[in-house]
Formats: sequence, C-alpha cells, structure tokens
Amino acid sequence: MRQKQKGLTLIETMMLLAAIGIVATIAIPPAYQAYENSVAREQVTDAIGLLDNVKAPATAFYTEHKRWPEKSDFDNLVAVRTGKYVESLTPQVLPDGFQVTATFKNSGVSPGLVTNNVGRTLVLATRNGSKWICNDDTDPATGVPGLVAGTVLKEHRPPVCK
Repeated sequence: MRQKQKGLTLIETMMLLAAIGIVATIAIPPAYQAYENSVAREQVTDAIGLLDNVKAPATAFYTEHKRWPEKSDFDNLVAVRTGKYVESLTPQVLPDGFQVTATFKNSGVSPGLVTNNVGRTLVLATRNGSKWICNDDTDPATGVPGLVAGTVLKEHRPPVCK
C-alpha cells in the first residue's frame, strides 16, 4: 500500500525558496528607492518650513525700504536660518527680485539630497513679495528672471515646487 504524501518534498521546498528569492530580488530595489524618495521629500519639508518663515519679514522689509534685504539685513530679520536637515539660508538680491536659497547638510540627510559631498539646494524667489515661486521658474511671465535655480531633484520636491 502507498502512503499519502504529507507536506512538500525537499525539491519542492527548494523550488519555492528560489521563487521567493527571485521575486524579492526584483521587488526590493524599487521599494527601497520609493522609501528613499519618501524620506528625501519629508526632509525637504524642513527646508520649505524655513523658507516659508522668510516670506513675511522679507516682504515687510521690501515694503518699508523699497529694496530687498542684503545679507546683514536678512540676518537681523530672520532668526532661524538652519534646521534639522538644512545647513543654511542664503539671501540674494536679483535684478528683478529676491531669492533665498536653503542648502541641505552634506551628512545626516537622504542620499538624494547630497551631490558630490555637497548638500543640494532649494530656492524660494519673488519679484514683488506677493507671489513667491519655488526652485527654478525663470520664465519672465510666471517666474523670477535671473534666479539661481535650486538643485533638489524634482521627485524630492513638494507639489508646490514642481
């Protein structure tokens, strides 16, 4: 009499483990990249918060003095110029406006926010203080001509910066 087989044979078990290994090899890298992008986007939010805190004082300075703040003025206007992931905020007066650049730290941040051991940058700019644009819009009609574009990758920017 033959006994009914219970469970898997050794060959079947090895084939099952090989199939799981192949699926894991295919699925893990894209999932890890999606995770890294998510972490980078979250860290960019730190820069967005710091840049948003610049809008009101810079616009008020422009309204009062009829010029944009230079570095020394900016340092007096903006108390918080660093963050958990942001190394510095740097103002720059443009021929047709004003920009502030947030530079990310070169360590302790997502690898996507560092290039050549230097932190990437995110830019906030305006012509008149009422409309602020994020990162790289130099179009004369919609953006700020002459701004130095930021280097944060598009996939790491929030929707307002794409």
